[in-house]
Amino acid sequence: MTWELSLAGLLVGALVGMTGMGGGSLMTPMLILIFGFNPKTAVGTDILHGAVFKSFGAIRHRQLGNVHVPLALWMLLGSAPLSLVGVQIASSFSDATQSTMSKVVGGALILGGLGFAIKAFLKGYVGEEHLHLTTRQKLIAIGIGASCGFVVGLTSVGSGTFFGLAMLLVYPLAARRIVGTDMLHAALLLWVAGAGHLIHGNVDLHAMAWLLVGSIPGVLLGSHYSIRVPERALRMTFAIVLVLSGIKLLEVPAATLIIEISAGVAGLALATLIVRAARTRYLAPAPD
Repeated sequence: MTWELSLAGLLVGALVGMTGMGGGSLMTPMLILIFGFNPKTAVGTDILHGAVFKSFGAIRHRQLGNVHVPLALWMLLGSAPLSLVGVQIASSFSDATQSTMSKVVGGALILGGLGFAIKAFLKGYVGEEHLHLTTRQKLIAIGIGASCGFVVGLTSVGSGTFFGLAMLLVYPLAARRIVGTDMLHAALLLWVAGAGHLIHGNVDLHAMAWLLVGSIPGVLLGSHYSIRVPERALRMTFAIVLVLSGIKLLEVPAATLIIEISAGVAGLALATLIVRAARTRYLAPAPD
C-alpha cells in the first residue's frame, strides 16, 4: 500500500491544483473507505498531510496578495485551542469504539457536503479588497474559529468548507481574498491540530509520506492547468460525494443501494454535460 497512496495523493493534489477545492474533505473518507484505515488514524493522517499540502497553496496566495492576514489570525485565535479539544476527544475513542468515531466523521461529511451545496449558490463580493475589521467582526471571527476548529480537530472535515462558507456570509471580501484567507488559516490550523494528533499517536507517518509523494507534485502540476467546468456544477459534485461518503460511514440502511443509484444518476448527468460541451464547441463558429 505505497504507490496506491501516492496515486490517491496525486489525484487529490491535481484536483486541488486545477480547481482550488475538494482535497481536504475527500482524503479522510478515501483513507477509511478505500484503504481501510481506522477513523482515528485516518483523521490524524489527513490533518497533518493537509498541513504540509495546504502550506504550498497558502504561500502562493500570500505572494499573489489574496490573503487578509488579520482575519486569518483572528479566526486562528479561536480555532487553534478548540481544535486541540477536538483532537483530545478523537484520541479518547478506543479500538472498541471506532464505529462511533466513524459515525462522527460521517455526520461531519454530510454537514460538509451541505456546506459545499450552499456555497454553490453564493457569490463573493465584488469589492472590499482592504477590509478593516471592527471589534464586532473580530469577535465573530474568533467565534467562527472556535466552533469550526473543534469540528476540524475532531474529524478533519471542514478546514476548507465551513470557514469559507462563514466568511462568504459574514465578511464583505472579494471572492479571491476569501479563498486565500481560507487557505492560510487552514494551513495554520492544520499544523496545530496535526501536531496534536501526532503527539497522541494518531498519525501514520509512512502513509502520510507516500501521500505527499503524490499530492505535492500533483498540486504544482495541476496549478498550471484549468478545467472548464462550471464552478456550481463542481461544488455540487463534491457535495454529493461528501454526503454519500457520510451515508456510508453512518451505515444508513440500504446505503450501498443509495450510493449506486446516486452514482448512476451523477454519471448520466456528467455524460450529458460532456456531450453538451462537445456539441457547443463543435457547432461554435470558427474564429476569424
